[in-house]
Amino acid sequence: MKASQKAPLHVCVTGAAGNIGYALVFRLASGDCYGKDQPIVLHMLEIPTGMKALEGVAMELSDCAFPLLHGMVLTDDLNTGFDGVNQAFLVGSRPRTKDMNRADLIKANGPIFVGQGKAIAARAASDVRVIVVGNPCNTNALIAMHAAKGVSPDRFHAMTRLDENRAKAQIATKAGVLPGDVTNVGIWGNHSDTMYPDYVHAKIGGRPATEIIPEESWFQGDFLKTVATRGKAIIEARGASSAASAASAAIDHMAALSNGTPEGQFTSMGVCSDGQYGVPKGLIFSYPVAACNGEWKIVEGLEHGAFAQQKIAATTAELVSERETVADLLG
Repeated sequence: MKASQKAPLHVCVTGAAGNIGYALVFRLASGDCYGKDQPIVLHMLEIPTGMKALEGVAMELSDCAFPLLHGMVLTDDLNTGFDGVNQAFLVGSRPRTKDMNRADLIKANGPIFVGQGKAIAARAASDVRVIVVGNPCNTNALIAMHAAKGVSPDRFHAMTRLDENRAKAQIATKAGVLPGDVTNVGIWGNHSDTMYPDYVHAKIGGRPATEIIPEESWFQGDFLKTVATRGKAIIEARGASSAASAASAAIDHMAALSNGTPEGQFTSMGVCSDGQYGVPKGLIFSYPVAACNGEWKIVEGLEHGAFAQQKIAATTAELVSERETVADLLG
């Protein structure tokens, strides 16, 4: 089927002129997310001071002559940006400055996601799916979800696929295999240094990763530390944050949601808990999930030892604390 025979998807990217947004929109327009036969209309949302830069991004997109890019909407208005959108990448958020702690950042970003959630409820298409990339993404997704009255909570996700990809890469390097050989690395909890990359259920070429790499001390030591602090290490190395890999992970997340996960495999998504694995209901918590045709289901029956239970309890406590910090925004 030719691209012109499919109706375009309307895809919104907030903060589209920022570093992650800039890395993301070209991947979307080229068909990397939804396939080479699916045209899109890009809705690119910016703050007023970012509109001039956004014009330059649009010029570049036009100059690429992407066959799948059937239109662009450039705006600083939330209602216009989310009007009729089927997919939304909430990337734009206030960055953390050196004088801010995590609670300060959560408070500063909260109102942004209240406004976006309300606009999504008012203007987005009935089949909308939303991924929150802007940090702290779990709690920002929680805020947007609560603000989007009438939209099913299962439509709102936080991105932990970057943590999953980082974990897969570390396991692949250690085992001397390709990242594609590593599967079922579930990320549990918050997209922060408390998240738990579950190596126990990971597989390498279909075999348990712990059989291929029989080094518990490495998994509980260097592996966990490297995955948890990878973003900081990249900033120290290149003087800027990990924009390209974050954009790539957002593509991976939405592609998995749209195209499904292979039989017997799962991916990681921050989704609304219904109490699975003892996590309080209503938290946006990263679980291993199986996906198909835009729907997802938390993988049940995974057993955790004492070490994993301790890690999951710690990241759960952090998310509960963050929820309390923004309780006034969840009405």
